[in-house]
Amino acid sequence: MREITYSEAVREAMSEAMRENEDVFLMGEDIGIYGGAFGVSRGMFEEFGEERIRSTPIAESVIAGASVGAAMTGMRPIFEIQFSDFITIALDQIVNQAAKIRYMYGGKAKIPLVMRTPGGSGTGAAAQHSQSLENWTAHIPGLKVIQPATAYDAKGLLHAAIEDDNPVMFYEHKLCYRTSSDVPEGKYTIPIGVADIKREGSDISVVATGIMVHKALEAADILAEEGINIEVVDPRTLVPLDKETIVDSVMKTGKAVVVTEAVKRSGFSAELASVIAESESFDFLDAPIVRLAGKEIPMPYHPELERKAVPQVEDIVEACRELMA
Repeated sequence: MREITYSEAVREAMSEAMRENEDVFLMGEDIGIYGGAFGVSRGMFEEFGEERIRSTPIAESVIAGASVGAAMTGMRPIFEIQFSDFITIALDQIVNQAAKIRYMYGGKAKIPLVMRTPGGSGTGAAAQHSQSLENWTAHIPGLKVIQPATAYDAKGLLHAAIEDDNPVMFYEHKLCYRTSSDVPEGKYTIPIGVADIKREGSDISVVATGIMVHKALEAADILAEEGINIEVVDPRTLVPLDKETIVDSVMKTGKAVVVTEAVKRSGFSAELASVIAESESFDFLDAPIVRLAGKEIPMPYHPELERKAVPQVEDIVEACRELMA
């Protein structure tokens, strides 16, 4: 099987969906000739033209509102917010309109739209362009929230999101864009709400999201040399959440480390920990659940400070060593 990057996989999924269904179109800032801030839509303008690759003003509330309206009339918009930090400007359209309309209209209207947005730190983009706010939208009933870590998952889950009749938040970590994995040619879908065991193990369950999946796998390689066998669980979808896979893993290993980049306070790491604590897996725990997450500070610009603000491979390694001890 061929190997492509995460960004190529996202572009491929969008292009395949647009070729298959004329109701699918892409809208966002600088997505046309420029190809998007991270080059994800590069080349799509040349293929599909300005009617279906719509570059917009820098006005996130307008992008979101227009997408909701288009979805209500039968289109299937994909709208890109250049940095996930700026969902803040579009929260009324996302939270009070997109998430509520199908329920409030008794199912007579549907909102088949996908909001794609890059998030997270690691690029030196500082406090206003480096946040992980996926927990905000995961809190809202009516929204589905996807956070794929690999190119394979990104393509399959994006196809599933585009076909879904509900609004889907699709978070793409900026550091994932340049990672690569085996990705089939042609269309395939991954069911929304199904977690993936990225690495089988028997000693500790590490439940990680987004870029932290890659860091957990790297930590697992280091720990394997010390005889510590880590199982890495990737939820892939925050809403709906595959609780069964997480619980089964913890019941097998008896120890759990939860790793997310978002700030620890009120973050999704707490939701993952509570899933374990409130399930039958609690009786199988040999030690308290460990939560690794971002520091409660705005993201620093300085690369070393930025690195210290979020969990790193060495933090996962150390937490697992302490659990085993």
